[in-house]
Amino acid sequence: MARRSIEMYEYRQALMRMRQGDSEREIARSKLMGRSKAARFRELARAQGWLDPERPLPEDAEIAAALGQPKLPVTAQSSIAAYRPLVEQWLGQGVSGVVIHTTLKREHGFSGHYSSVRRLIAQIGREQPPETTVRLTFAPGEAAQVDFGAGPHLVDPATGEIRRTWAFVMTLCFSRHQYVEFVWDQSVRTWLGCHRRAFEWFGAVPARLIIDNAKCAITRACMHDPQVQRAYAECAEGYGFRIDACPPHDPQKKGIVEAGVKYVKGNFLPTRSFRDLADLNAQVREWVLKEAGLRIHGTTRVRPLDTFAVERSTLLPLPEVPPDLGTWHAVTVHRDCHVSFERALYSVPFALVGKALWLRATDAVVTVYHDFKPVATHARARRPGERRTVSDHLPPAAQRFFAHDRSWCLQQAREIGDACAQLIGQLLSDRVSERLRAAQGVLALKGQYGAARLEAACERAIAHDSPHYRTVKTILAGGHDLAPVSTITPEPYAGRARFARATASLFEDDGPTFH
Repeated sequence: MARRSIEMYEYRQALMRMRQGDSEREIARSKLMGRSKAARFRELARAQGWLDPERPLPEDAEIAAALGQPKLPVTAQSSIAAYRPLVEQWLGQGVSGVVIHTTLKREHGFSGHYSSVRRLIAQIGREQPPETTVRLTFAPGEAAQVDFGAGPHLVDPATGEIRRTWAFVMTLCFSRHQYVEFVWDQSVRTWLGCHRRAFEWFGAVPARLIIDNAKCAITRACMHDPQVQRAYAECAEGYGFRIDACPPHDPQKKGIVEAGVKYVKGNFLPTRSFRDLADLNAQVREWVLKEAGLRIHGTTRVRPLDTFAVERSTLLPLPEVPPDLGTWHAVTVHRDCHVSFERALYSVPFALVGKALWLRATDAVVTVYHDFKPVATHARARRPGERRTVSDHLPPAAQRFFAHDRSWCLQQAREIGDACAQLIGQLLSDRVSERLRAAQGVLALKGQYGAARLEAACERAIAHDSPHYRTVKTILAGGHDLAPVSTITPEPYAGRARFARATASLFEDDGPTFH
């Protein structure tokens, strides 16, 4: 039977019995200590004068000092003891015990077993001061904690592929009431949208949000000066809350929501099935209100919804006008005067080609900024590859080309005259070649020669059955439009050419002739 450790209060009870005249046998019968132990303690008590009933009983510290520390058995010196400074140094650098044992054998000639290293590591650990922690407490409405957790796999209706979902969880630190929403990704746009819907769920805003260092919120994690994502900073400003990012590698600072995520994964997801993402979110909302919110919380020992009824009045009110949440993106202007965002194209003024700009996208609008000033605003594209173009953003030559389309050409030609309208109509109705530039060129001659001369030149070109830009230009350049148009007969040379004969006369049968 192993030797039992005797507590200090048992020594005090044995001392009282000795003062009352009990023997070692009676003390042993009471299970306080064995007879030999009682005999040795009696000798110690007699030497210290503790058996005198007139004296007060000694304090526990005095009894412990008289008993002294138990002597450890003398053991052989371990062969690993000489390497203790090295082992402590390696442990501080995070080196594992297996690597320490291998290095000692390879570089220091150590011949002992790994168990010696393991015992030394355990001894060093026992001698270290114990780690301490403090539970954080929060006043009503003071803070909420936010985190993502892995959700179930579902079929994405956009692609038909099976994808993982993510659970966005916001937990109020005082009441432990939760908002849970499952989403497809952890993008900035999703992050901001989940915040908006969480605040609407609570009907109020916490004064402070304790978050992790996710890229959708913190662009540079740091102990003292974390860099907040630009769009998230605008969200905090719009709703009036402060962002409190946890130090890197210290998730315990948001242990409330960490436990909340585990609770969702362990108590909501098992044994349930979901048709799609909408069904998943509908079920989790019902679960939060009817099960999670009505349970007796393991830490607070009250129902979260009961405590939330008290906490809600201490939260910040929602803004009268919800802030316009948008995401910021660095873009570069392409040669075609457009910037690309989510595989859609948006035009900006042509003078900014090649420059780096900032683009802010909301659910409905895309705005491009240069030197902190908006230079272009477009309705957001709804599909990849869509192009949003404002004609004023294009170079002047391109503006003129796109403005002078087929309809414009026909309208301008009708204003000049019937002959011009007929010629332009023939150019644009060509079934082989696209002759829009030729039509634009003909109309451009109006600026140099005037509408009347252009109309006359078009009439002459039609009369000669040559409806071409070059013909009209040659007529105008040579002044031929100023002369009257002569009548052109079907047989221009009949009766005037010396050797000309009619075609029919060539086939007349006059009988054979001989010469």
